[in-house]
Amino acid sequence: MGGGIKEEEESLSVTLDLLKKKMDDFSKERDWEKFHSPRNLLLALVGEIGELSEIFQWKGEVPKGLPDWKEEEKQHLGEELSDVLLYLIRLSDMCGVDLGQAALRKLQLNVLKYPVDGSSNEYENVNNNNDTAGAD
Repeated sequence: MGGGIKEEEESLSVTLDLLKKKMDDFSKERDWEKFHSPRNLLLALVGEIGELSEIFQWKGEVPKGLPDWKEEEKQHLGEELSDVLLYLIRLSDMCGVDLGQAALRKLQLNVLKYPVDGSSNEYENVNNNNDTAGAD
């Protein structure tokens, strides 16, 4: 992306807009825009999600913070998470969707769908019942 990460960028707060611009610049510099159709980006995103899934495939449940993971494993995880994020941002850009606003709207919808006055026990019961599907 234009020669790597500059020192001043390391101290900046990372925003979706910054990442969107960097992805756009990266694609233009390489003349890759012609390949970035929504379909192609979606398929690339699915591939990256597969790579992310492979990291967890045989580990079973892992505790929050991944305390037993080696630093190299965490770095690899960060790289794969970043691939997913960057493809998602690029896909939303190519589809004309403001991902930040869409995410905020979705959170608002979830507040209505899952009110605080409900008990977390009802969700635990759903997850523990093999005959019932979980929440979205």
